[in-house]
Amino acid sequence: MLWLVDGMNVIGSRPDGWWRDREGAQRRLAEALAAWAARSGEDVAVVFDGRPHEIDAPGVEVAFASRRGPNAADDDIVARVRASADPSQVRVVTSDRDLARRVEELGAEVVGPGALRERVEG
Repeated sequence: MLWLVDGMNVIGSRPDGWWRDREGAQRRLAEALAAWAARSGEDVAVVFDGRPHEIDAPGVEVAFASRRGPNAADDDIVARVRASADPSQVRVVTSDRDLARRVEELGAEVVGPGALRERVEG
């Protein structure tokens, strides 16, 4: 099972001031996902919107949207699910209804940010 995380959606699910340090919020999420992946053995990838920058998160594939603009990361997530050999083995983490609909139509499972945070922080 691959956990494919809509990074900015998960970050934005908690109003903790992340917008004051977007890159720091991205690093913190990726590092928390890396710690969880190491503990659990889960395969994890996260896709962020915005300008690419260095994030050290061993065991997690960190990617940035391939283009700028609306739904850029969402489109990349959909493309990854579509390219998967078995979309039923992909869990997309998002609360974005349109993205959820798009990946569910391809056979992926959708999990909300709260459920992921419980696993990661639990």
